[in-house]
Amino acid sequence: MLKNDEYFMKKAIEMALQARKEGNEPFGAILVKDEEIVMIGENKINTFCDPTHHAEIGLIRRFCSENNVFDLSEYTLYTSCEPCVMCSGAMVWSTLGKMVYSVSHDQLAEIAGSNIMIACREVFEKSPHKPNVVEKILNEEGLKVFEGYKFQE
Repeated sequence: MLKNDEYFMKKAIEMALQARKEGNEPFGAILVKDEEIVMIGENKINTFCDPTHHAEIGLIRRFCSENNVFDLSEYTLYTSCEPCVMCSGAMVWSTLGKMVYSVSHDQLAEIAGSNIMIACREVFEKSPHKPNVVEKILNEEGLKVFEGYKFQE
């Protein structure tokens, strides 16, 4: 099977659905190196009672800690939604090579309402390290994850 951006994004979207089923916000992420998934992550803010446990930063923390690495320049992170400021910052500090997302922050703002909505590109532009970014892969499938979902206010 061809392992391309769509293949891996499908997995990240599956993780978002899993997070939703477990009572967390519907966000998922996959870390890939050499066309192999090396770690999966999902939002667990309610599970861990931790408002910072987003899919991306939870995955980065765990992978780096378990593998004793700081440099993710050879890795690609697939995320079901454009990352927030906090998660984008973690991508900078871990020198992530590439990040691919499905749903944009503008689309999420329409669904979730107002929040800290700063595009990841804005964070990356002001940072010493700038991951390559691929936008809106499997966008329609990513948007379906939010159908009928109500964000906490």
